[in-house]
Amino acid sequence: MTFHVSVADVAQIAILYLVFYAVLKAARGSRFGQALMGGALLFGVLIAFTYLFQFDVLARMLYWMLSYLAISSVVIFQPEIRRALVALGSLLFSDKAHAFDANRVTPERMTDVLFELSKRRTGALVAFERGISLRGYETSGVELDALVSTALVVSVFTEPLPLHDGGMVIRRGRIASAHCVFPVSHKVELSVSGMRHRAAVGLSEETDAVVAVVSEETGRISIAHNGRLVRFPDLGPATQSAVLRWVRKAMPAKRTASEEIAEWFQSRLRKLRAKKEQSA
Repeated sequence: MTFHVSVADVAQIAILYLVFYAVLKAARGSRFGQALMGGALLFGVLIAFTYLFQFDVLARMLYWMLSYLAISSVVIFQPEIRRALVALGSLLFSDKAHAFDANRVTPERMTDVLFELSKRRTGALVAFERGISLRGYETSGVELDALVSTALVVSVFTEPLPLHDGGMVIRRGRIASAHCVFPVSHKVELSVSGMRHRAAVGLSEETDAVVAVVSEETGRISIAHNGRLVRFPDLGPATQSAVLRWVRKAMPAKRTASEEIAEWFQSRLRKLRAKKEQSA
């Protein structure tokens, strides 16, 4: 038996591979990714079992269950799917510039600011905007558009000043706004946590932002991302290195591949809009 593989077949296989790879890479480490890998492994083993032993009835039941699970997963993993769709929309249609401001704060300097807040035991909630825009949450706060400095950030979060309550948004290395209201997570494991920690996790569930929290009771720093909260037990060198890695992830020094693709799409869209305006 000979198999004839055409260029179209190779292209279709490559597209499927890229789609599955992108989904698995995006879902890696998340609740959706763990459930997806676990379900795929379980159904793969069961389907192989029914194929080897010719259990036709069990095979039909598995295929029937698989179709209903695919539909129910839309409801079960609604936050993750919504976040992925919002990220895709931001990637294609965001108008924000990708070139960082010349006066943007460096990740090292931003880490020093967080540790200064920690030493003073000044409670803080700082969100770093990444692919998904946080402008919708900024409307609840006060727009600043200011350079990041230790004195300014400490003064913003110092009680009883009017901006101390709420979150701060960092966009492209600058303070975009402060006193913002973030969505609160309702995870059971966060029931004993403070409002800042729950708000940090809540924002990370809705967006791809990296959110830093400084506890005013202990001074410890926590990082929320992708619906998970990473708590650091102390303020030693290991913690400082770990926090710096998170801040570098939130504030990359150069554009990523997704940003390059986004810029290409945006340039095409701008050219199309310009042609339509000229022809109108």
